[in-house]
Amino acid sequence: MLKVQLISEAIDLQKAFEIRKEVFVKEQNVSPEEEYDQFEDISRHFLALYGEDQIPCGTARWRFTDKGIKLERFAILLSFRGLGLGAALVQACLDDIAQFPESVGKKIYMHAQVHAVGFYEKLGFQMEGEEFEEAGIRHFTMFKF
Repeated sequence: MLKVQLISEAIDLQKAFEIRKEVFVKEQNVSPEEEYDQFEDISRHFLALYGEDQIPCGTARWRFTDKGIKLERFAILLSFRGLGLGAALVQACLDDIAQFPESVGKKIYMHAQVHAVGFYEKLGFQMEGEEFEEAGIRHFTMFKF
């Protein structure tokens, strides 16, 4: 059983931060200073839960920026990858964005790690621009059209 929920409680946000710590800080060697930023409070955060015990195993967030709407911080714990959590998190973000009248006409974009580009292309995102490095990891900007 897979469930994605909008985070509304501090305890769930802490669970999301723990997932991000495991994936980005420990697994991908991103510095904690780069991982946790000034946008935490203005972002809409999501938590993915899996199995009968509803184990917290994935997270993502989105926020309004001066360029449009940015999807970011997609993280799935290693032992839960390949179970559809990533697609469910993307869809939860897109569904949530659609509820905001001020989102109409804004570009939806992300900075996708190079290894995940194919995954996001299957979900309707397209690469734009040159490869760049962010937090020591290669990325492409991708837009949802």
